[in-house]
Parts: sequence; C-alpha cells; structure tokens
Amino acid sequence: MGRSMTLGMQLLLLQVAIVLTTVVGTGLTAMWLQEHQLREAYQDRMIAVAQSVATLPAITEAFDDADPSATIQPVAEVIRKASKVTYVVVANDSGIRYSHPNPDRIGEKVSTDPAIPLSGQVYVGTQTGTLGESWRVKVPIFDAEGEVMGQVSVGILESELRADFLGGLSGLLVALIVAALVGVVGSAWIGRVIRRRIYGLEPDEIRAMLETREAMLHGIREGLVAVDDAGRIVLMNDAAARLLDIADPDAALGSPVEAVLDLELARFIASGEDRETPVLSGERVLLVHGDRVRVDGREVGSIAILRDRTELETMLRELEGAQGLAEGLRAQSHEFSNKLHVVSGLLELGHVDAAIAFIQRVGSGGALSSLDEHDGIADVETAALVLAKRSRAQELGIDLEVDQSSHLDAVPDDAPRTDLLTVLGNLLDNAIEACVLGGRVTLRLRDDLEPGAVVVRVDDDGSGVPVELREAVFEPDVSGKTAGPGAARRGIGLTIVKRVATRLGGSAAVDVSPAGGARFTVVLPWAPATRTAGPESIGARR
Repeated sequence: MGRSMTLGMQLLLLQVAIVLTTVVGTGLTAMWLQEHQLREAYQDRMIAVAQSVATLPAITEAFDDADPSATIQPVAEVIRKASKVTYVVVANDSGIRYSHPNPDRIGEKVSTDPAIPLSGQVYVGTQTGTLGESWRVKVPIFDAEGEVMGQVSVGILESELRADFLGGLSGLLVALIVAALVGVVGSAWIGRVIRRRIYGLEPDEIRAMLETREAMLHGIREGLVAVDDAGRIVLMNDAAARLLDIADPDAALGSPVEAVLDLELARFIASGEDRETPVLSGERVLLVHGDRVRVDGREVGSIAILRDRTELETMLRELEGAQGLAEGLRAQSHEFSNKLHVVSGLLELGHVDAAIAFIQRVGSGGALSSLDEHDGIADVETAALVLAKRSRAQELGIDLEVDQSSHLDAVPDDAPRTDLLTVLGNLLDNAIEACVLGGRVTLRLRDDLEPGAVVVRVDDDGSGVPVELREAVFEPDVSGKTAGPGAARRGIGLTIVKRVATRLGGSAAVDVSPAGGARFTVVLPWAPATRTAGPESIGARR
C-alpha cells in the first residue's frame, strides 16, 4: 500500500484552497461592487443631463415653434457629446421625437413606452430601443403651468457599459493574480515553518511518539519533573506526583514551580544544576538528579529525576542498628567466655561457694535481649528500636538509659506506629551524635500524660542547641554538627521529626537539658488532628 499524502503536502493544499477561495470570493465581490458603482455613476450623470435638458429654456420654448427639432436637435447633440452618453432624445407628450443621434429617426414615435415620464415621474432602467439595449433615464418636461408637455430620455448602451467595466477590470485581475501567487508562496513557507517546528515529523510519527512518551512517563518508577525557562511546570509523571504528595499532577502543569514544590526542591530544579543531591520534600528524602534541557543548542528549561531514598535511609538505619547490636553481642560473648573461664577455674580448685557467689554477682549483667523491667516500655517494636540504639551508643562509649518514669503500653493497631518509630529513631540518633565518649542520653516515653497521645523526651549532655537556632534547628540543612567529607547530609532528621509531629497535629520543641545539653520534646497524637495545611504541614507547598 502506498504511503498516504505527507503532512506538508496536506498543509499546502489546504492553505492553497483557502487562499484561492478567499481570492476568488474577494474578486467576485470587488467586480460586483465595481459594476454597481459604475452603473450608479452613469445613472447620476444621465439623471443630471436629462434634468438639465428638461429645464433648459431653449428646449421648452422650442416646443411652440413650427419646427421644434430645428432648435432642439443641435442643442441635444452638443449636450450628448459633452456628457459622453449614447443618446439624448427629446419627445413631446405624444411621443414624437424632436432629437435623436440618427436624424432620420426625428419625427418618429419613440420605440419604448413613455407612460412613466408623461405621468410626471422619473424612470430608470434597461430597455431595448432603436440603438439596442441601453441603460436609460427618462424625465418629464413641464410647461409654465406645471403640466407635462414632453419627455427627455438619456441613455448609454449596455455594450458600452460592459466595455467600460471590462476596461477597468484588468487592474483588478492583476491584483487578484498577484494576491493568489503571494498566498500560495506564503502557504508553502508556512508549511515549511510548521514542519521545522515539529522536526519534520508526520502525524503518525507524532502519534507514535506521544503514545510512547505517555507509556514511558507513566511506566517508569522514577519521578520526572520538567520546568520551562520561565519557571513553570510543563511535565510531571505519576511517580513524581506520588513522591511529592500531589493529588492532581495535571492541575500543577503551568504553575510556577515555587507554588507547587517545596522551596528547596523548587530552587534546585530551577537552577538546572547538573548534579545529584539528596533533597527533603515533605517527610521524604529524595535523591534528585538535575540537568538543563537543550534543543538545537538552545536552553529551554530544566529537568529533574526523583528517586525515593526514604526507604533506603530507613533500611540503612536498621542495618546500622543491627550491626551495632551484633558488635555488642560479640563483645558480650567474649566477656561471657571470660566469666565461664573464671567459673571453670573456681570449680576445678574446689571453691564451689566462690563460684556460686561469682555467678550470682554477674549473672544479671550485660543482657541485651530485653529492657529492664522498670523501663516501662511494653511495646515490642519500640523496645527493639531502643535496644538497637542502646547497643550503638555502647559501642560509641555513650550510655543510653530509659527514664524510670517511662510508660508505654502496646501501641494500638490504628495508631501511627511508623511515625513514632521514625521520631524516636531520629531523636536518639541526634542525641547520640551530639555526645562525646562517656556521654549520657536519657529517654523518657509517656503515653499517660495526655489522652490519646504519646510524649517523647530525649535529653543529652552534649553541646546543646544555641538559643538563636532553637527555631531554625528543625529546618533543612540546619545543624550544630559539621558533616565530614563523604558523610551523609545533615539537618534532615530533625526536620522530618517536626513535619511528622505537625502532620499529626502534635508539636516538637527544643530546650536546655538539666544534663547540660539539649532536651527535645515531641508530642504525637495517636489520631491525626484535622487542621488546615500551613507552611509546615506535610505536603504544603510554598
């Protein structure tokens, strides 16, 4: 099967058809107007000539002469030639001619009905007389008493009108032909411009590209956001909308990037920096790769590919806790072997009582399998997280203890357990990093202070948080600790804590700890409060 007509040819033919239709329609209208104006011009001239002849004293007085034509004929011929009409015929009330271009017709009766002018009215129309078909005007001639005593007929042949019309038509036809040629050339040029704008693609190719684009955008797992050179969002796929907590990605198209995305992410995308960096968006840690978009060597906007690192960061923290727990178990295993050697030696020496006393003295120390009974944390997952963090702290030479007044029953199934673990893990990590060798971290969990809420309080004896940073410390990239080369980005953990607490309708604050460092207090309601999204609410966009 042969290939269908190309888009360029279709555009050319359509535009040529439009141009020719417009030119022909305009030409016909112009011709009609020109012919109409020509007739009106001749009509005005004939009426003026006829009325001037009908009121000329030499003409009206000659009607009483014995031979009126002797006076009227020369006058009529002079007027006819001067006014460039075909004929000027003067006749009496009986229709007998007193003048005519052909003198032989003088004295004969007019060949057309003179009833209208003899009734005192003016006639304008086309009639066929002795000279042929003509466009004519007939006016009455009145005597001194106001009675009609004759008529004046002035006309021009239709053939002369057509010749005059065709003579002035050549210029119009030339203009129409030039307009048609310019329109055709312009149509061809417009077709080439359109083809260049769509990169020479045919409709089926464009359709295939759009279908492929849609399949790719909605099929890939990475988020994709494109911004034009004016800073407006022009593309956002489903994965990006999910990562950025945007319910309707189509509604975001055309909006300024700062009005839709978090400020940090918006600035990074708009900058078009060609690098990969972690960015905090809501409660998610996104790995964002940005780049500038160039078409034919011209920058037209920026593009960003988003990958979710939240789960990766969580797994890394869990792996770090498991590794710390394993190290602690290995250390305890070595210590337990030493104790077994002591017991074995005492028994071999026969000191049974001494061996029993030694076992009673050290038997309850160093266990990592559970928290102390007085810790008050009955929730298994929370206790497991605290154990992992305690193991890591011990490895770093830091003492992590649970306040004796803590109280946490099993977390309800409908409660945001993950949010509690996220907040608790970030606060403990932050406190452990703030301490030095020999430092102390104290955790206090209470679910019996406020109905339907749990209060998390973490104290450390580190350097604390300066007064001027106590509000800003919950913002991204604000931290009292300096990240070394290759270290993970700082200033994210506390931001996530604040955003989680705000989303649930709780609060997060920092103050001075009695231990000398910082005290972080977070209130987490079990049921998220209904509240209006503000600048700090999750999913809020600046």
